[in-house]
Amino acid sequence: MFQMAGKSIKTKGKRTLPLPKTGRGEITRRKILDAAKREIGQRGFGEASVSTITAEAGVGQGTFYIYFRSKEDVMRELVQHMGRQLRHHLTEATAAAKNRLDAEKLGLRAFLQFIRRDPDLYRLVEESQFVDAAIYRDYYTEFAKGYGMALAAAEKRGDIRPGKTPGHVEVRAWMLMGISVFLGQRYCLWDPKAPLDAVVDAAMDMLANGLAPK
Repeated sequence: MFQMAGKSIKTKGKRTLPLPKTGRGEITRRKILDAAKREIGQRGFGEASVSTITAEAGVGQGTFYIYFRSKEDVMRELVQHMGRQLRHHLTEATAAAKNRLDAEKLGLRAFLQFIRRDPDLYRLVEESQFVDAAIYRDYYTEFAKGYGMALAAAEKRGDIRPGKTPGHVEVRAWMLMGISVFLGQRYCLWDPKAPLDAVVDAAMDMLANGLAPK
């Protein structure tokens, strides 16, 4: 799942994390990351520990410290991975969109499906705000930058109406992200059997038509 060969994992203000030099080492490191995702996602960061993570991964605690300094290091890397993975997933899902509203619909559906497939990773990202506020903020800030660029381009094409206030593109980006985050929480984590088509259609009706009566 985690393709790390030949790359360095860095976090702001942190030194580069050690990476394995052999294929066997990469497999072990991936096992630890996958186990940490499950443990932290299901137990919560406070309840999960290096011992429970290594037990889940089937490795010794000493092996953990070959690749990571702490449980916090693992969480930071998982949050960064989630951001890369999700951005790639949404880019692919919206590639064939006919216009911006179509892209919003395809993107929302793909986002909700992504969470349902990997709820542990999503829970981990949300909990990271209480462990490392900077990595949590960076996660959403990166999304907002790309989202804002897409919305600005859609305005120029005439796909969506232009805003009337300074900074409206950024506000729109964060607002739309907020909608997705809470729909994901409500209809993927709390109610994973809810029909997604109805959720997406209701959200798109509001995005396309607003709340004001016509």
